[in-house]
Amino acid sequence: MGKINVGRVLLGGLVTGLILNIGEYLLNDKVLAKEMAELFRRCGFPKPGTNFIVIAVVITFVLGIVIVFGYAAIRPRFGPGPKTAIIAGLLAWFAVVVYQNVIVLGLGMETTNVFAIVIGWELVEYLLATMLGAWLYNEA
Repeated sequence: MGKINVGRVLLGGLVTGLILNIGEYLLNDKVLAKEMAELFRRCGFPKPGTNFIVIAVVITFVLGIVIVFGYAAIRPRFGPGPKTAIIAGLLAWFAVVVYQNVIVLGLGMETTNVFAIVIGWELVEYLLATMLGAWLYNEA
């Protein structure tokens, strides 16, 4: 069992974060733009400003690094390749997306239609992003 290659975790994680950031932009600013505007209006939230967007982008890159680190950590047990990347991606998707959106749905802050779109979109987004980041990873 080799050591985790931190440089490759960072490289793969930044690629994963880039894919996640692009996916989140498309989902929230294009696909669900009307629904997001309605949610902000209904809840009395201001439209997200530059500070929020910068924080969201940075934390999403950090999330990408954490996901690839998770892949690197489970790789010795499950072996390198797409199967292990899918496992890592599913773990991240469940921990970040499913957990949060079940709570948001339960609070009545989103409809079941929006819930289904978000869950499906982000499943594809997380698996694709994780597989690309994992593809760039190799052991030290």
